[in-house]
Amino acid sequence: MSDSGEPVVSKNKAHRKDKPWDTDDIDHVSYLLPRVGSSRTYWQWKVDPFQPTDNKAGAFTEESSFATLFPKYREKYLREVWSAVTRALDTHGVACTLDLVHGSMSVKTTRKTYDPYIILKARDMIKLLARGVAVSQAVKILDDAVACDIIKIGTLVRNKERFVKRRQRIIGPDGSTLKAIELLTNCYVLVQGSTVSVMGPYKSLKEVRRIVLDCMKNIHPIYRIKELMIRRELAKDPKLATESWDRFLPQFRKRHLKTSEKTAKKNEKLEGKKEAWKAAGMGAEEIAKKEKPAKKVYTPFPPAQQPRKVDLQLESGEYFLKATEREAQETEKRKQKQAETTEKRRAERAEAFIAPVEKAEQTVEEKKRHRKRTAMELEMDAEEPDGVEKSKKKKKKRHEKKGGGDDDDS
Repeated sequence: MSDSGEPVVSKNKAHRKDKPWDTDDIDHVSYLLPRVGSSRTYWQWKVDPFQPTDNKAGAFTEESSFATLFPKYREKYLREVWSAVTRALDTHGVACTLDLVHGSMSVKTTRKTYDPYIILKARDMIKLLARGVAVSQAVKILDDAVACDIIKIGTLVRNKERFVKRRQRIIGPDGSTLKAIELLTNCYVLVQGSTVSVMGPYKSLKEVRRIVLDCMKNIHPIYRIKELMIRRELAKDPKLATESWDRFLPQFRKRHLKTSEKTAKKNEKLEGKKEAWKAAGMGAEEIAKKEKPAKKVYTPFPPAQQPRKVDLQLESGEYFLKATEREAQETEKRKQKQAETTEKRRAERAEAFIAPVEKAEQTVEEKKRHRKRTAMELEMDAEEPDGVEKSKKKKKKRHEKKGGGDDDDS
């Protein structure tokens, strides 16, 4: 309240006006939109399903149609379930055709179609059927509250093996990761070939797309799943509805190593290499060479000018060769170099598998000899009198004194 008694209006709400059409008798639907940093409850008007009576203009003047191709392996399944697809679309006044010759499905509006948006829903349905979604699931797309998204992941990773591994990461062991994503986002997710088909509410589709794309960029889905779980718990608390959630959400960052840690890691790696070299039977000199290359002798003079490429070609006679001959020679050199590098790498990899030199175990006879020798040494030690060592020490001291006296006389 200000000094004059009038209520202070927030700057954000200064230009808001009353809505005479938004009265209490209108049905409202509230939904929670958990964003990355905060959570707010949004209100929207309840949307009633579109009925034939709502179409005041009558039949459409133009025909709208969509077609999509499907892979060969889906042909058998589509032939079996096409009657169910036709029945589902007939209720909305949409016609559909299955072309097995060209491998395509098409949908189009008819004189009975009353909903102008249903043709787009029918298009999404045939797209989902082409991408491997079961007909019982694909039919749900005709509902106004359900949307779909087909995420293309085929071109995100170049390496085929890496692509397969990352795609498998979305599914997880025994489909556990996929199940967790479905439960947290209330979506249906199907990974098929180079696409991921998603069905669910609009807000959730965004979350699933983010998880899938991040996974293909080598960010594990578990980080996003953890974040979603925390947001789900925070949304239950009405006190936190107007507060920022940053302090609760985990911050996953790549930890940079300190210089000391890097050095320790480097030394540990070097020690492992040394052990491998020793096991491979390399000498101390060879290991020292590998560890530290010989330092170049410092000279204050600049190095001699290197010959040009043309000069080298003239020396070797390559300059006078034909273009095809020169190319063949270069290819041969490249192959030779590749073969040498391959051989070198193979030898380096084989170092780890070379068994260390093991001492042969003593035979029964050698063990017996060793026992006898030990027993004899013990007997000899026992027989030697105790005073022998003392007498030796006394003689040594006497001799040292005599030597000292001679020095004084001189």
